[in-house]
Amino acid sequence: MGYTMDRKLDGATMDAADERVRAALTEAGFGVLTEIDVQATMKKKLGEDMAGYRILGACNPKMAHQALGMEPRVGAMLPCNVILREVDGGVEVSAIDPVASMQAIDNAELTRVAGQVRDMLASVVKNA
Repeated sequence: MGYTMDRKLDGATMDAADERVRAALTEAGFGVLTEIDVQATMKKKLGEDMAGYRILGACNPKMAHQALGMEPRVGAMLPCNVILREVDGGVEVSAIDPVASMQAIDNAELTRVAGQVRDMLASVVKNA
């Protein structure tokens, strides 16, 4: 089983892809809680150049509340990360598959919620 759902946005710039992904996240009921500019961080901390790479920490409050009610420590796996990565010819968008990430937790109800979140994130990737 893969751990991400992926799509390449042909010809997109990083900023255009970021705008599209944020709009798709909003449409699906997610907000962005955190943002990490990995490219800038690697340059600052290590002096290393790399292609554009951003991590958006997305959260759907309703789904997060359900999951936390079932497993209080599940917060260690939140928020759901969505990455934007410059690749040849565009930007690749990848979202975590919550079902794959929750496999370590033996809780059928949580797996059901993770499946719902996976479907929501799959629509984000598709609609970005």
